[in-house]
Amino acid sequence: MKSLKLLILLTLIAAIAAGAVIYSGVVNVAADEPHSALTYWLLEQTRENSIQQASKNIEVPDLEDPELLLSGGVDYNFMCSSCHLKPGQTESDMSVGLYPAPPNLTIAAQSHEGHEHGDETQSDRKNFWVIKHGIKASGMPAWGKTHDDERIWAMVAFIKRLPTLTPEQYQVLTAVE
Repeated sequence: MKSLKLLILLTLIAAIAAGAVIYSGVVNVAADEPHSALTYWLLEQTRENSIQQASKNIEVPDLEDPELLLSGGVDYNFMCSSCHLKPGQTESDMSVGLYPAPPNLTIAAQSHEGHEHGDETQSDRKNFWVIKHGIKASGMPAWGKTHDDERIWAMVAFIKRLPTLTPEQYQVLTAVE
């Protein structure tokens, strides 16, 4: 009985403390102020584990189809490049202003600090899932609400090739006819 009363008391104290933090406004939500190291680690682990779990059974199509590369390039240029950059870019007004910072998709996936990608197939699954469903409170929209799976796979195919493209090749692949 004593331990039940203690548990209830501790739960009540935790609820009051949480309410005080929530309603006091002491937590800084400004995008230009980074999280503490612990908060950042917790959020990163939660995001990566969630995407890993949600994407593990996605069936990856053949991403070598040149048509996928071309159609994915046009979509990437219009929908993604302002945050995730173009070959030869190191930042943009959007990429600098977002927190957490969006990954630079023009560099190899293993270069993305804090982003575990696993093997190539799992990386494709994760990219598909993120493009389709987005990520809450990150600025990454859920393109699956307006784009079908084939169009999303085309973007995945393009993103897969993006780190190998020169600015000139990018320009050709993303040109609208």
